[in-house]
Amino acid sequence: MGKYRRFVIASFIGLAAQKNYGQKDFALLEKNNNYRANGLYHELNKTKDTLILKGDKKITYVYSINKEYKREIDTYAGTNEFKVSLKHLSKGKHMFVVDQSPLKIIFVIKILHDRPKPIGDGDIKITAIESKKD
Repeated sequence: MGKYRRFVIASFIGLAAQKNYGQKDFALLEKNNNYRANGLYHELNKTKDTLILKGDKKITYVYSINKEYKREIDTYAGTNEFKVSLKHLSKGKHMFVVDQSPLKIIFVIKILHDRPKPIGDGDIKITAIESKKD
């Protein structure tokens, strides 16, 4: 009876920990609350791995600057609605600049997790050993 009870408790703890880990956010958005930025809708999708931009004026340019002052996203939009994938961004704080002529709207996105590694991307190395037969 004791083994069964331990098994049930261990299973419950394992499933609860797995569910809690799966519910963690990928990114956080610090919105621009300036009244001049009301013309730009900027939100994250449900899984929080894509930035959704919608504007009443044309969004001409979108770029992000990371904590090392490098541009990880640097793209021309040219439309009123634009989606930016956040999966390839490095972990940390990113300042986004959206050019909506004549305004430049600035807001911050914090990436909380490292980028997911592709399966089979150098994790396992296979080497062949040549055997000598005498």
